[in-house]
Amino acid sequence: MTTLLDSNVIAALWNLDDALNAAARSALDAALAKGPLIVPAPLYAELMAFAGRTESFLDTFFLETNIAVEWRMEERVWRIAGRAFQSYAGRRRKQRDNGPRRILADFLIGAYALRHNYSLLTLDQRLYRAAFPSLKILTA
Repeated sequence: MTTLLDSNVIAALWNLDDALNAAARSALDAALAKGPLIVPAPLYAELMAFAGRTESFLDTFFLETNIAVEWRMEERVWRIAGRAFQSYAGRRRKQRDNGPRRILADFLIGAYALRHNYSLLTLDQRLYRAAFPSLKILTA
């Protein structure tokens, strides 16, 4: 079983002071025992926004942790993500939601996992359950 990682899992893993660090590490180990771990290109780009995270750092991190970066994203993924993002925006307007706004990368990550029948390991299952009800979600 291939597992796609959400950026919040990697961020918790990087931050030893994060209360979710141990849970993220344990969940990653469990997922790796079941099969390959991957991240799609938008997640790679998103991780570069973290302080001190350069391409060199990310490339080394992914190599050392045996996490593959999948760089190609086909049209169908973009369409699935667009529809999910559109639904989210509509729900947000209708509910006048003042909570944190989601970015397109979140929907690309979910759409990519759904399209390729990957499990998604995340610390934020609420967004993905609402946007992709049939997606297999793993939590830490």
